[in-house]
Amino acid sequence: MKGKKKLLAGLLLGTSLLLGACNGGGEESSGDGDKVTLDFWTFGATNYESLAEEYMKDNPDVEINVKTSELGDHHNSLFTSISAGTGAPDLAMIEVDQLDRYREAQERFVNLYDLGADEVQGDYLDWKWNMAESTDGDFLFGLPTDIGPKAMYFNVDVFEEAGLPTEPEKVQEMISTPDQFADAAKTVLDKTDKPMVDSMEMAYRANMDALEKSYFNEDGELIIGKEGNEVKDAYDFAVSLYEKGYVGKYEMWTPEWATALNKGDFAVEMAPAWLKGYMTENAPEGKGNWRVTTLPSDFAGNWGGSYVAIPEETEHSEEAYDFAQWLVSPENQLKSFEESGLFPSAPAVYEMDEFVNNEDEYFGGQNTAATFAEAAKEIPAVYKGPKYVTVNDEVLTALRNVQEGADPEKEWKDAVKRIEGLVKR
Repeated sequence: MKGKKKLLAGLLLGTSLLLGACNGGGEESSGDGDKVTLDFWTFGATNYESLAEEYMKDNPDVEINVKTSELGDHHNSLFTSISAGTGAPDLAMIEVDQLDRYREAQERFVNLYDLGADEVQGDYLDWKWNMAESTDGDFLFGLPTDIGPKAMYFNVDVFEEAGLPTEPEKVQEMISTPDQFADAAKTVLDKTDKPMVDSMEMAYRANMDALEKSYFNEDGELIIGKEGNEVKDAYDFAVSLYEKGYVGKYEMWTPEWATALNKGDFAVEMAPAWLKGYMTENAPEGKGNWRVTTLPSDFAGNWGGSYVAIPEETEHSEEAYDFAQWLVSPENQLKSFEESGLFPSAPAVYEMDEFVNNEDEYFGGQNTAATFAEAAKEIPAVYKGPKYVTVNDEVLTALRNVQEGADPEKEWKDAVKRIEGLVKR
């Protein structure tokens, strides 16, 4: 066993050298008398710094240093530090698409089951919890934070111009299957000359985010391109929508995309709950023109969310766990939802008054939270694989090339070939 551990450490260190431009930040945890200092690495827009302040007031013997970085830099720094065996924080957020990247370094993390995590397991959605377990279910990498349940944002003005219903319940009845989605897209194009979907990525993710196994199997083996793999079906669906004129060229996060959201230049956005915050801030002219309803069941998926993990290097695992458990408790997940828009993975929040009575002024006063909560319960546990992000980027490149005129089948085969080469490295 020692030999295997040394080999794994060597492999990880070699990988970390390839990522040498990224340095593991954060100060080493230290004790000051009876006071414990915990370094906590985060990414994105959260309210975790203010929650840490609240925790420290009630626990004066604990000091928490929160360091926030961009998503990519954060994960590269974390991977580098755990690979080197030095410089890792006491706690770290890990984004769901990145989680399987760390499974090969399981021994570099604390098993949260050893700290009593099974006692709070029932507080969280089963699929969210299960995704953080090892294959045999004996090891838990992290406690659940937020999730990204997907729903269908639709533009009321575009639907009205197309002669389609505009009440969320009626839209849900009208579009409950992929075929009905395509039928509605044809109507929108015929009546308004506008695309149904903003981009090839979103058309692809409609099916992709709902697949329980996509690019890798649970042994970490690449299965894209294999007989019966459903990724090709998701690819073909996106290509089909594009060839019929139902897909626009509004790439997510670009100024053109924000303008299209503002003006209603496409009909629907099949996206997670966290998009609401972006729209409110960056598409102010769209206020009142968008509503939310559930997606067809075949499209029920998750995009985003994270976990709080404890690197094995910490000298304060129990104190770190106590803080992590408090941070992601249902009560604090409600605070994170209200203050930062982080959608809760604890279903008890869905029954709390503040959640039940939530109204989104931007969405015409609709309680969009209830729609996303309904969607959250239909999501399967998904195995992403250790190089999910790398592989996914190659497929998206192929789809963009198709939109520029390339042959879809050739692009697929070329993408699979590139992916096989990248995975072998």
